[in-house]
Amino acid sequence: MAKHLILCDCAGTQPLDGEKLQEATGLPCSRVHSALCTDQLDRAAEAVATGEAMICCRQEQRIFEELAAEAGAPDPAFTDLRDRAGWSNDPRPKLPKMAALLAEANLPTPPDKSMDVVSEGLCLVIGTAETALPAARRLKDYLGVTVLLTDESDPPHERGFDVIRGRLRRAEGALGQFSLRLDALQQVDPTGRGALGWTAPRDGGTTECDIILDLGGGTPLFPAPGKREGYLRADPGSVTAVADAVLEASQLVGTFEKPLYVATEPMICAHSRAGQTGCTRCLDLCPTGAIAPDGDHVTVDQMICAGCGACAAVCPSGAISYDAPPPATLFQRIHTLASAYREAGGEAPRLLVCDRAFGTELISLAARFGRGLPADVIPLEVDALSGFGHAEMLAALGSGFADVTLLLAPTTERDALDREVPLAAAIAGEGRIATLEVNDPDALCDALYGAGDPPAPCPEPALPMGSRRQVARLAAKTLHPDPETVPLPDGAPYGAVLVDTEACTLCLSCVSLCPSGALVDNPDMPQLRFQEDACLQCGLCANVCPEDAISYEPRLNLADSALQQQVLNEEEPFACIECGALFGVKSTVEKIIEKLAGKHSMFTGSDAIRMIQMCDDCRVKAQYHSQDNPFAAGEPPRVRTTEDYFNKRRDH
Repeated sequence: MAKHLILCDCAGTQPLDGEKLQEATGLPCSRVHSALCTDQLDRAAEAVATGEAMICCRQEQRIFEELAAEAGAPDPAFTDLRDRAGWSNDPRPKLPKMAALLAEANLPTPPDKSMDVVSEGLCLVIGTAETALPAARRLKDYLGVTVLLTDESDPPHERGFDVIRGRLRRAEGALGQFSLRLDALQQVDPTGRGALGWTAPRDGGTTECDIILDLGGGTPLFPAPGKREGYLRADPGSVTAVADAVLEASQLVGTFEKPLYVATEPMICAHSRAGQTGCTRCLDLCPTGAIAPDGDHVTVDQMICAGCGACAAVCPSGAISYDAPPPATLFQRIHTLASAYREAGGEAPRLLVCDRAFGTELISLAARFGRGLPADVIPLEVDALSGFGHAEMLAALGSGFADVTLLLAPTTERDALDREVPLAAAIAGEGRIATLEVNDPDALCDALYGAGDPPAPCPEPALPMGSRRQVARLAAKTLHPDPETVPLPDGAPYGAVLVDTEACTLCLSCVSLCPSGALVDNPDMPQLRFQEDACLQCGLCANVCPEDAISYEPRLNLADSALQQQVLNEEEPFACIECGALFGVKSTVEKIIEKLAGKHSMFTGSDAIRMIQMCDDCRVKAQYHSQDNPFAAGEPPRVRTTEDYFNKRRDH
């Protein structure tokens, strides 16, 4: 349902024209206010109480949400016209950009998917006695605390929490379900007079907990420790860091919602077939170790997944896709921004992709204290910048953006983008894809204003529909109207399979293992066919080929021939010498005869050689009528049982 746009020019510091905005967007607009969050708060309350308000500024979002709560109305919608468009030194019209931002803000948002995680407050504190014991004393009234001492300290005399000593060998899990294995485990021996002692050490001890507070100062227990929920790590030498970690740990009790970031389709995963390893892109890039092999496919531990999106960006088949929100939602946002900008009179928009934390804050600071964004630069905030892969970049260009710039944050996972940006740039052409790494608002403005004239956008934008591979191909064809073959960097998920026909014996092992159906056979004759559009370049066919006859050429073939099956290798079939039916490969049968005839004890006679030249049916018939026919041996002897032996004894 369309919202009612509540306008405020923030004390006259940004130009707003309600009539033109309403004409460009179709959204009903209020009169232009000047102090909606202060002197005109009563008017804001009236608007929010209707339940259909959209506020054009996010700075005082908390105040407007409190007004909605007081009125018993749902929270209003928000879009930041001021920081992203209104506050700008660019003299060009801001209306197209504002129309684009409003059109995107009015799109429906799919509900988030999550699972419940229960933490009962069982906390393991790891560290030396000097650091871990004071932390345990502060937490024991809030959590069930066990201290794992990592030094040779004697047991403390206080018994308000458990204390153990040992060597941590393995840790697994996340908030609410950590599992740990300990060697040289010692527990406090509370018996006897005098100082407390330790029990004898033993290996293989196990324990479980909901929270881990690591104050050891050594190597983290998990990869990407900052992304492992329930695992808190602080420098034991920093009093402030330890205090913050203790406070955070005390709050991790209860039921929490764990977002489900990715969706999986195991059937189309190209990781492995028949014990042969193929694609490992997601395994190579996952920073948290949430992805593991599971037979022919991979599995994702949703409890460990931190939602960086790198796996979805590089997955060639779509077996892993980012699901918070789904790819179709992001494609819709991109296309809506571009089309609304053009419909409002804009000509060559530029897309600035950033995360919702660092990027949004940097843009806000640039607007308040610097020159703001140029009028043709449209920001797109995403939850997972690492998941913005080549398909999304190409979708933006195919939708009508002149270029795409990714604003990297200090915390952005770079490995996936280091693959995806060069791939997108190779397909799109020079000057259309770039990354920007700045931490200063003025540097952001300087980079965007000094970028020069962007390339001309594609004259006939296309609607991004289908899977990520289909969207990427459609966008590439939009950017390159004349069909051509675009060379790509090594490791690209598009390309051709090259077959050495001199080495290939048409055994068709590659066909049986191809996960995408790019390699197929011909049931009527010995033939290896290939459909380039379907090839994932996963490596399975090359790994399984017994003759090492297969290699790859990374490229994107935009011609229609890529959608059709092409013959890579074919040979003349062999005709059965009895019935004439075609079977096998003539050259292969002749090679077998050459190697076996007269050279192997089982193939010294002419009849044995003739059987090699027969089809399956004729070979069975010939065997049946031969002198050494195994079927002529009669019934096999009956198996003797215990009862037979007992009967024989009774007879005697």
